[in-house]
Amino acid sequence: MPPQQLHLTILTGASRGMGLAMALQLLSPQRHLLCISRHINSELADAAQKLDAPLTQWAQDLADTVGAADRLQSWLNDLKTSEHTSATLINNAGVIPRIGPLDECPPDDLANALRVGLEAPMQLTAAFLRATSAWVNAGWRGPRKVLNISSGLGRHAMAAQAPYCAAKAGMDHFTRCSALDEAEREHGARLVSLAPGVIDTDMQQQLRAGDPAAFPDLERFMELKRQGQLTAPADAAARVLACLDRPDFGKNPVADVRD
Repeated sequence: MPPQQLHLTILTGASRGMGLAMALQLLSPQRHLLCISRHINSELADAAQKLDAPLTQWAQDLADTVGAADRLQSWLNDLKTSEHTSATLINNAGVIPRIGPLDECPPDDLANALRVGLEAPMQLTAAFLRATSAWVNAGWRGPRKVLNISSGLGRHAMAAQAPYCAAKAGMDHFTRCSALDEAEREHGARLVSLAPGVIDTDMQQQLRAGDPAAFPDLERFMELKRQGQLTAPADAAARVLACLDRPDFGKNPVADVRD
């Protein structure tokens, strides 16, 4: 009897917030889920065991961008492609550095925000495309997708968050560029950079805890919370994953779940 074929999904930043919500919703006996985060999540491991869902978790600092990409490519190279019907990478991890003007951001915080928020998605995407392109060259024909979790702040400037806004803007644009590259290739991957809306996560708490003197938009974020306009992580995750499953995924490489 041939082995069961599985969908393969790789997800970064899966230990909390919307990333954890997505991971919990992706768990399935028909899917091998690889989660890459700074910490292993025991709740996720327990849920996978109950569902008999294949789960691999890596404790990996994504600021080590080359190390993370090399690890992913090596792992993908060792997989048996005959056991997988599709391959998807979701770059979800991100970092909000100290809130304030750029010149007040500590250099290490600035570097870390750009490594985790932009360089890591680019390196992981490159590793994913290299490895899965080798699968295609060997005759594998499953769909390949890259979903980059962006933000409206990558498209609309905000004071006091230059590193985060720049990382998300870069994510949008490298997605456009890579989508053009893949469109030129036979059986190329489809890529989308998706803004998920405003979500009630630790990042929102961090923004609401900002110094009013350094963060002119503080009151706007406080008002979003007061008026109940923040989407719950589970609801946001469901909307994002629904976009991933759309038959026209990749038609617009930069998108917003609210469109």
